[in-house]
Amino acid sequence: MDILAQVRAAISRVNPAEVREAAERPVTVRLTALNSAGYASMEDLLATRAVSRRKRYEIAQWLFRDNDAGVPDQPDIEIAEYGIDAPAGTFVFHPAQPGELIREILERREEMGLALARTFPVFRRPVIDRAIQAIARENAVFSLITSLPHFAPNLPLPFQVPDLSDTAFLTVNQIRMSFLLAAASDRPVGYKEQRTEIAGLIASAFAWRGLARWLGGGLPWGGGVIPKAALAYAGTCVAGLSLERLYRTGYGLTREERRLAYGDALARGREVAAAVIHAWRDRQGERRYNQARASHLP
Repeated sequence: MDILAQVRAAISRVNPAEVREAAERPVTVRLTALNSAGYASMEDLLATRAVSRRKRYEIAQWLFRDNDAGVPDQPDIEIAEYGIDAPAGTFVFHPAQPGELIREILERREEMGLALARTFPVFRRPVIDRAIQAIARENAVFSLITSLPHFAPNLPLPFQVPDLSDTAFLTVNQIRMSFLLAAASDRPVGYKEQRTEIAGLIASAFAWRGLARWLGGGLPWGGGVIPKAALAYAGTCVAGLSLERLYRTGYGLTREERRLAYGDALARGREVAAAVIHAWRDRQGERRYNQARASHLP
């Protein structure tokens, strides 16, 4: 009951309306190409033929060729075909490397990620993968913070609730992840709209809590720290992958797929936790060295 009370308190700080607002932001794209074939290549990438005719029509409303009537003077994103002398800030489209264009846009326009994913399906999986990895890492680091005394890396928390247990934090952060993934997948976002997924995340939190307690109490001091953080990372990754499948196809991962995904994510989680601890120890060692050196200066 204490965990549920903490989850309820934390949920009040997580606002799905903010996620909806970010995802529903209009994104205009202006294209510049050498010829009609170049325009067609970029349009096929951004308005893929794999989507329905209705969705393709919706996408086309935000795509403009530079010679179209009504093209915006200041579009959100400008893309030029390779070989064109474009102004600074323009993204370059290489027909042989379309993935590089998507990666560069997301790196330089990170704040538009949700809106791009919602509007243009080609951005969807990269944005979702980034969200899953980011939140899985946040959960792993928070697990470390609650396991090791004085362990406090510079991690900006996505929401602030006093005296929040790791189980409650992980649960609410996964709920936040479900909002992000639904928004990127052009699905309804909100507690009511996603009540089934949220109930599943809350139920699975207690299984994680039991394993985490066993790791914390069944091993020598500190011995369960990395496995516990890896468990938090893996559980978040598998939850995210299952939600991605659900929003894309209507059903989640099978039991076997979850088992395989969990094994892979657990290995990555151990690497992430070990790297975070290693970096923290390096910072601590550097801080002690600088303090010792300063104490000997005249």
